[in-house]
Amino acid sequence: MSTTDSTELPAEVLRLVEKFHLHRDAYRTGPYNETQVRREFIDPLFTALGWDVDNRRGYAEAYKDVIHEDAIKIGGETKAPDYCFRIGGTRKFFLEAKKPSINVKDDPGPAYQLRRYAWSAKLPLSILTDFEEFAVYDTRIQPDQTHKAGNARVLYLKYTEYVDRWSEIASIFSRDAVLKGSFDKFAESNKQKRGTAEVDDAFLAEIESWRDLLAKNLALRNPALKVRELNYAVQVTIDRIVFLRMCEDRGIETYGQLRDLTSGNGVYPRLLGLFDKADEKYNSGLFHFLQEKRRAEPPDMLTPSLVLDDYPIKSIIKNLYYPDSPYEFSVLPAEILGQVYEQFLGKVIRLTAGHRAVIEEKPEVKKAGGVFYTPAYIVDNIVEKTVGALLRGKTPEQAKIKILDPACGSGSFLIGAYRFLLDWHRDWYLNDGPAKHTKELYQGPGGLWRLTTPEKKRILLTSIYGVDIDTQAVEVTKLSLLLKVLEGESEASLTTQLRIYRQRALPDLSDNIKCGNSLIASDYYHDQQTNFLDAEVHRVNAFDWEANFPFLGKERFDAVIGNPPYDVMEKTRGAASGPHTALSEYVKIHPDYQSALGGKLNLFRFFIVRSLSLVRRNGRYGMIVPLSLLADVSCARTRRYLLREAKDVLADCFPQKDNPLQRVFLRAKLSTFVVTGTKAALVPEARAKLRVRVYPRNRFDDPHTDCTVKLADTAVIDPKHNPIPLADQRHWDLCLKVHRARNVVRLGQVDDYQVTRGEINQKVYEDFITEDPAHSRMLKGVEVGRFHQHTRLSQGHREWFDESKYHAGNTPKPIRLQRRIATQRITGVDERLRIVATVIDPPCCFADSTNSITVRPGSPYHLEYLLGLFNSALYQWRFKLTSTNNNVGTNELDSMPFRTINFNDPVDLGRYNRMLELVQRATGLHQEIEASRTGHDQTIIKRQLDTSDDQIDQLVSELFGLDRDDTITVAEKLR
Repeated sequence: MSTTDSTELPAEVLRLVEKFHLHRDAYRTGPYNETQVRREFIDPLFTALGWDVDNRRGYAEAYKDVIHEDAIKIGGETKAPDYCFRIGGTRKFFLEAKKPSINVKDDPGPAYQLRRYAWSAKLPLSILTDFEEFAVYDTRIQPDQTHKAGNARVLYLKYTEYVDRWSEIASIFSRDAVLKGSFDKFAESNKQKRGTAEVDDAFLAEIESWRDLLAKNLALRNPALKVRELNYAVQVTIDRIVFLRMCEDRGIETYGQLRDLTSGNGVYPRLLGLFDKADEKYNSGLFHFLQEKRRAEPPDMLTPSLVLDDYPIKSIIKNLYYPDSPYEFSVLPAEILGQVYEQFLGKVIRLTAGHRAVIEEKPEVKKAGGVFYTPAYIVDNIVEKTVGALLRGKTPEQAKIKILDPACGSGSFLIGAYRFLLDWHRDWYLNDGPAKHTKELYQGPGGLWRLTTPEKKRILLTSIYGVDIDTQAVEVTKLSLLLKVLEGESEASLTTQLRIYRQRALPDLSDNIKCGNSLIASDYYHDQQTNFLDAEVHRVNAFDWEANFPFLGKERFDAVIGNPPYDVMEKTRGAASGPHTALSEYVKIHPDYQSALGGKLNLFRFFIVRSLSLVRRNGRYGMIVPLSLLADVSCARTRRYLLREAKDVLADCFPQKDNPLQRVFLRAKLSTFVVTGTKAALVPEARAKLRVRVYPRNRFDDPHTDCTVKLADTAVIDPKHNPIPLADQRHWDLCLKVHRARNVVRLGQVDDYQVTRGEINQKVYEDFITEDPAHSRMLKGVEVGRFHQHTRLSQGHREWFDESKYHAGNTPKPIRLQRRIATQRITGVDERLRIVATVIDPPCCFADSTNSITVRPGSPYHLEYLLGLFNSALYQWRFKLTSTNNNVGTNELDSMPFRTINFNDPVDLGRYNRMLELVQRATGLHQEIEASRTGHDQTIIKRQLDTSDDQIDQLVSELFGLDRDDTITVAEKLR
């Protein structure tokens, strides 16, 4: 039996405890060192917990359970944790080992050291132990050198407690417990909110303060500086400092060289001297001050000419070193840095009329409610499905692929793809035999096999490509990729490389990562009658793909990945707004973008069309996009284009509409999904199908929904826009059965009812006339309930119709008040998405959060019949099959199934009349609830309502010919 699955104490642990107790005094003396306690006690202890400490299973480097770090001494301090415990290559916790003579319980130094490592690596918990003592820390709390050893400690044990508390230790820290989530549950249950400051939030605040200092001083001392020049100078100065400081902690640069600048005056000229030396060593665009052959990007002639006072630089550097700094840059991942910069780039420097620098949020970021960084699990999943699929079964010679992110931002997808390529190449070379690949592999500290820097540079330059319209984002992407190249390197390895290969350490990425508008080419300027202002040219930032990537004349990209922007380009259909005015007019007439048109224009649809055009045949495509692509009518053309151009299309969704907390982007008011596929080798007319999977939570494990859908089937629901179901095959088959049932049509095909958007829209209501519009109350969407209006909600919040606000041209026209059904999409307290509907009588008008359905004059149908259908379980179930996070629109209502009535058939007529009775009964009961004053009365009435609802559901089942199994299927999805 595995020791990690048993509550019984392993014999090995008992032996370790007895051995330590027997020789405890000897172990606590000076000669017994850290290496000895690791080998004799800590390694076997964690082996007993199920960890493959020595990699006896022979896992590839990327998937080893435990990474042993050889200590790097820099500035007198150890710069790497002793152990890193991982699952599937993902860090879970650090362990810092100390010799038994160290007082783990009371000495604050080791605790601060461990907490800096784990906090900087963004790990929730980590362990400090000398075997005699075992301390666990909540490492989400920002470390401070003034903290005592007990601060943020959530568990403390002596070795004498290991025997009695073994089951507790194993239930948290065994490999099996980590795999099953017990470690994460323990971390969450012990989370100490007080003092918690995640490393990305803290570092973001840090560099934002740097930006403020630099911007204000540069604007003050350099009055001729333009706003674009100021933004560039501030950004690149911060990037250079961050880069060099991270290199110091990783042993690549001399430790403390930046700190030494703070002694004396004239700091900025001496800092520029460090930058010049970095140019000689690294060859990256980050440090590029002299014109060189074969480098297309011009050198930086601006920042060396600027005047910058000592105070800003000294203030920035002051708190970047141990022990004052909480950051441990040797373990700070490039991915975390990207997350920080993504938020950082959400703001921009502006110059006032007096040339004073102010920092403000970008308009598009403010409109979106913030910057939303793509979670790592989404990036990894898309990279695996695209890059991983392309590399399967190939050799490095065959795996020379080109990967593009056309809206790369701070580079999260490109970093993920590059990391995947590095791991894949390293593992392939190892499996093929390290002796055969001495140019590609070397054995680094701790015995880890690493790719040589030339090989990492080769992979980066031949495989990774990106474009973004934001020049600052482009520079951040370059910085993150360059830091990835340097991971695992040391000053000695780079010096050797300079000597042997006569190459500088880093590549110039100016040919790979470009700044430009991925959607607008230079033909935008053709036939324009006006001379474009400098600001307009920079804002449009036209980009010609083949000119910037010459190989596109012969080949396409092998994979396109990313998270495109989701900006709505028009406030109202056909009316572009703000920075998107030029793009809106351009895409409407450009032949390449006709498949992205429809409704209010949204950037993500144009990126989908552009991206697919850049993928080679049989290449792979993967992006995270709004869920509306699957069902909204505005996305119909793009949906058809995607299914026509690609095969094996897979839609991976989360049930975000049911539970907003499960959204990928938690603070964003939209739901998203991952779409991947293969660019078709040929383009047949009728391939239109895809596979849809819905997962129960934000993890790509077993989906609770999995079905394959053909557009031919969705045409039964609505041939106009072919919604895709978010349901498994059983539910989709039932949906088709309902729509194909006898006497069933789509509601939009019924002339008796008219469905319109509820907003007061002159174009819709211009033929309506009323006697007294001034006394017409506006209806709040929240007032619309099932079979009733929430009058209690509306009391005290009455808003009267002002006809002067709603008119066509200069001629105001009133609106006729008409008895009608109002519908609203509701996500209630129970977070279940549903339609609610009720009949509204005058004097209520409609607000823009509701729809209205009226009966045409002379029709035999009543509103109550349709109201019963709307509020039935069948309709709620049908709505959930294809609904996204958007409000209920007229197109969705038009596509709902409607059971027509044969008024000459006594059976049909009897069911129809029965529906009217039940709806009138439900309406009356709701009115009684509104009038009741005691909870007891309301409980009794609600029981009657439940019975009424059951009777309506049973009647609807009869109308649509559902059997018992069908009603069970409907009920399952509504639970």
